[in-house]
Amino acid sequence: MTQPTDIRRVGLLSAALDAAARGWHVFPLRPGSKRPALHGEASCPRTGVCASGHRKWEQRASTDPDRIRAAWSTDAFNVGIATGPSQLVVVDLDMPKDKGSSDAPCGATTFEALCERAGHTVPDTHRVRTASGGEHLYFTTPPSVRLANTAGSIAPLVDTRAWGGYVVAAGSATPAGPYEAVGGPVATPLPSWLLSILKPAPRPAQAPPRAGSGQSSRYVDAAFTSEVKNVATAADGTRNATLLRAARALGRFIASGDLPRVRVEQALRGAAGANATQSQSYYDDVIRRALDWSETHNSPRGRAT
Repeated sequence: MTQPTDIRRVGLLSAALDAAARGWHVFPLRPGSKRPALHGEASCPRTGVCASGHRKWEQRASTDPDRIRAAWSTDAFNVGIATGPSQLVVVDLDMPKDKGSSDAPCGATTFEALCERAGHTVPDTHRVRTASGGEHLYFTTPPSVRLANTAGSIAPLVDTRAWGGYVVAAGSATPAGPYEAVGGPVATPLPSWLLSILKPAPRPAQAPPRAGSGQSSRYVDAAFTSEVKNVATAADGTRNATLLRAARALGRFIASGDLPRVRVEQALRGAAGANATQSQSYYDDVIRRALDWSETHNSPRGRAT
C-alpha cells in the first residue's frame, strides 16, 4: 500500500527534476522545512563528493538527474534552488512580520511602487507564491554577472537571492503552507534598471593615504564631485538607480572618516531634487538607506575578516 510519505516524496522528486530541467541547481531541504538537509562541515565524512574537502550546499547543488533521484530516494525532502550557480536572481517580496499592522505595505506593493518610480511596470516573469503569502520573482543573469544577496537595501520587505543564497522551489511545503508556481514557466532576463541597482558600487581606486586616515583629499573631492554630478545629470528613469549607486559609493568615504555624512546627504539631496520626478521624501529615503548600508558594510566592524 502506497504511504502518504511516498506520494509526497514522488511529487517533490518531480519538482526537483523539473527545476533541474530548467538548468537550476537543486539540493535537498529537510522535510517540511526551509533548512538544508545536507551534512555540515563538523560532521563531514570527507568521502564521496567531499573527498577533497567539505563541500557546502551551494557547491553540491546539482542538475544531474541521477544524483537528484538518489538524493530524493530516501525521504520527502523539500527542494532548494541554489540561485548563484543557476544564474538566477530571485526577488523575494515578503509579507509584514507584524500581523497586527493591517495597513503596512507588503513587499509586492513596495516593489510595484519602486518599478513605477523607475518608469517601468512590474516585470512579467516566473513567479512562486511562498508559504507566507509573499512572492518570489525569478530572473536570469548573464554568466559574466555575479551578484550578492541583498536584504532590504532596495526597499522594505524586498530582498534578493543570488550567489550565496537559495530559495525554496515550487512543489515544496512547510507547516506555514505550500510554495506554488503562479506565473509563467519562463524566468526572464533581469531588467537593466534593476541590475544597475543590484550591482555593487565600484570600490574607489587606491590612492596614497594621508596622515590621519583614509584617502588623499584631492581624490576624495574628485570622487565626491563626480558622484554628485552623475545624480544631477541622470536621465529620467535612471535617476533613482544613479542616486542609490552614488550614495553607496560615497558612503565608503563616510565610513573611512574622509567625508562628513551631512555634507554627502545635503549634496545628494540637492542633486536629486534639481530635476525631481519624485518627492523629496522618496529621495531622502533612498539616500538614507544607501548610506546606512554602505557605512555598515565598510566600517571596520562591518568588514568581513
